[in-house]
Amino acid sequence: MKPLNWATLGCGVIANELATALARQNRHLYSVANRTHEKAVAFAEKYQIAKVYDHLEDVFTDPDVDIIYISTPHNTHIQYLRQALANGKHVLCEKSITLNSNELDEAIALAEKNHVILAEAMTIFHMPIYRKLAEIISSGTLGPLRLIQVNFGSYKEYDMNNRFFNRNLAGGAMLDIGVYALSLIRWFFAETANQVLSQVKYAPTGVDEQAGILLMNPAGEMATVTLSLHAKQPKRATIAFDKGYIEIFEYPRAMEATITYTGDGHKETISAGETADALSYEVADMEAAVCSGDLSTIESLMHLNYSQDVMHIMTEIRNNWGMKYPEEE
Repeated sequence: MKPLNWATLGCGVIANELATALARQNRHLYSVANRTHEKAVAFAEKYQIAKVYDHLEDVFTDPDVDIIYISTPHNTHIQYLRQALANGKHVLCEKSITLNSNELDEAIALAEKNHVILAEAMTIFHMPIYRKLAEIISSGTLGPLRLIQVNFGSYKEYDMNNRFFNRNLAGGAMLDIGVYALSLIRWFFAETANQVLSQVKYAPTGVDEQAGILLMNPAGEMATVTLSLHAKQPKRATIAFDKGYIEIFEYPRAMEATITYTGDGHKETISAGETADALSYEVADMEAAVCSGDLSTIESLMHLNYSQDVMHIMTEIRNNWGMKYPEEE
């Protein structure tokens, strides 16, 4: 098969990482679209991209585009997903894939109608370390899963025009960093949570600055999450089982984990993958999914069902808070 043509919609940090990931394979992005044309031109020059669209919407109807990577702010995703999927383009969309479950359900229906693949660019679903840990857990050596504890906190200055705190750009901890914590939990949970409790502290703009979340699923597996956009925390996850516990540092792009076996206290270090190759793993899985054409293979590579579960939880939590974005009012 001929190499698949990738287009980037957006020219930010993630788009730069995507271009770099392809360059490591001696490949280039096929095209670039951006709301500001001048930025698209500069991006194309930087990465030797041959095609720049005069109008952003032209990327959706270009017959030579196979996959569009959407990395614009999350409140813009659904409008671009509608156009891309309706025009038969496969889409890898930056997290959070949509604002809420209704938007995601609409996008999934469009993808199914047009026989294309929609997936969330969730690093946790693609980094080798998580797949290796899943194999160890499946072997039964650690026993049943009991509890997961996840922290994610970053310190952002109180610039209320910044996207992190800007309600008009779908700011807030849940969609920006909570999606990582909940995706990690969903990766290790046997099934999605059906009991969810939470607390929230708002930023002056009305978006969620800080949150605590408790989850439990029908199997009795439990999890706790603490999030903050104004207090640094280690990016740490602890996954506790009957016979040991796993510690993961620097998730989501982790490449190492430590297993402590509680019987005798000995530790084992597990390594897999490279942090710097995070986008390369996403690209490889997306291309394998597109080329396979097999539904079970696509699901095992891209895990859109996990994205659905996580989006449902985030939507439920925000509904309980009564926190809406302008697009939802």
